[in-house]
Amino acid sequence: MAWFEPENVIAVLTAALGVATSAGVLWYERRVPRRKRIGYRVQMDTPIGSGVSQGRANVRLGLFSETPDMADATLVLLRVENDGSQSIANDDYTGRGEQLHGLTAEFTGRTVRGVAVTHSPGADHLMDHFTPAAGLRHTGALIRLPRVPLNRNEHFKLLVLLTGANVGSPIRVTGGIRDGEVSPNKALRPDEKPPVFSRSARIITVALTVCVVALASIILVRNAPPPPMECAPGSLTVTGSTAFAPVLEAAKRELERKCDGVRIEVRANGSAEGLRALAGGGAKPGTADTTVALSDGVKPGAYTELGETPVGISLFHLVVNDHVGVRDLDLGTIRKIYRGEILNWKEAGGPDLTIKLISRDAGSGTREVFGRRVLGSSEPTFSSRDCTTRSAPDVPYIRCELDDTDEVLSTVAKVEGAIGYSELRKGTETKGLHQLAIDGAPVPSIEDIESSPYPFRETEYAYTYGRPSAGSPAAGFLGYLSRGGGQDIMLDHGHLPCATPKGMRLCARD
Repeated sequence: MAWFEPENVIAVLTAALGVATSAGVLWYERRVPRRKRIGYRVQMDTPIGSGVSQGRANVRLGLFSETPDMADATLVLLRVENDGSQSIANDDYTGRGEQLHGLTAEFTGRTVRGVAVTHSPGADHLMDHFTPAAGLRHTGALIRLPRVPLNRNEHFKLLVLLTGANVGSPIRVTGGIRDGEVSPNKALRPDEKPPVFSRSARIITVALTVCVVALASIILVRNAPPPPMECAPGSLTVTGSTAFAPVLEAAKRELERKCDGVRIEVRANGSAEGLRALAGGGAKPGTADTTVALSDGVKPGAYTELGETPVGISLFHLVVNDHVGVRDLDLGTIRKIYRGEILNWKEAGGPDLTIKLISRDAGSGTREVFGRRVLGSSEPTFSSRDCTTRSAPDVPYIRCELDDTDEVLSTVAKVEGAIGYSELRKGTETKGLHQLAIDGAPVPSIEDIESSPYPFRETEYAYTYGRPSAGSPAAGFLGYLSRGGGQDIMLDHGHLPCATPKGMRLCARD
């Protein structure tokens, strides 16, 4: 039967142990009398006579340098306290006959010369008991202490002036307590606070904690936790932005490594193409759950059926061939170059080289971001097939279009006078070209992006056809990018996640 499975047997025994422990402690509390206890300890024992020495030299540091019979004087601070579980009343002391005193403090080999008494805070009433009439007196090595009633944790201290023996000679307190004892204090140190809970309460707490942990462990063993949300099994197609492609490829590798049954295909075919394909294929069953398109910037207004999720801030940069010595251009000059009004670098503070515009194809999200954020308009007409000569004689400038970022960067690096643009790829610098600052603002770091005026940046959006179902591959992937380990991947590739505090402000602003 299922009732006799090992997990159930362990669960029942654990629960029974918890109940038995609680019942046993409660019985102990009710049936077993609690002990009364007076504890004592020496808190100070120091020489103060005229013969006090320091090191090898006999240095006269004593308080009684002019009193020969006090040359061996010592000062002892003795603490006496109720460290038991019950209060101690006057009649709990068991001295015989007509004795008034309750306890005796003995200082072996020494003579008591004087006694001063202090008490615990809030216990002023104790001082009424420390009078000769109440039984306080000293003779020789002994101090007779009165029958002082002490509530739990109350104490008093004796500051005793002694002569006749060295520091460290035995000190002990004796006396009788009904249903209790007097013994050296083994409890808390003087400045420590007493425990909040009693020993029995602590035992119950520990026992019940053990039982709860054991039961929880059984539940966890019997019911394995569901996989993380991003590990929703199934196939997913991720299309769109080439600028975000390195992040998408890294996320694909990580999710397929950690999640069983997850298969992701990345098609970095450009933001425009990705959105177009998603909108066109959205009517197919399951598209919302199995397809995600990434776009550099917000979707066109016509795609009303697409739902968007901002995932990060992407940085882009302008790059020029190293033969162009220019390192900084203002927006006005950049726009004149791309309108064909400046055709040679010498007109922009550079060498005598013809400017060659290396651009992306019409479906590129990076190109759209460049036009929107930097040019404030669209790029001019295509005029060159080889990026070095004009194929349209009536157009004064040289401008070619390439399919992807790698082509743009490699072409700018090898063509003298070339200028182009791409997403910022962290840690993958191309030799033969360098970045351009815009209006004096260099490409910022992730840490400085919020305060930088650098304009060439854009919010990256993830789009689905409608809202994906909970637990679907698309929902899991979006959760991974916006809340999970995808944030670390974005940071590693130079993007600022929208889910970070700084990213939230920038993504909302852009």
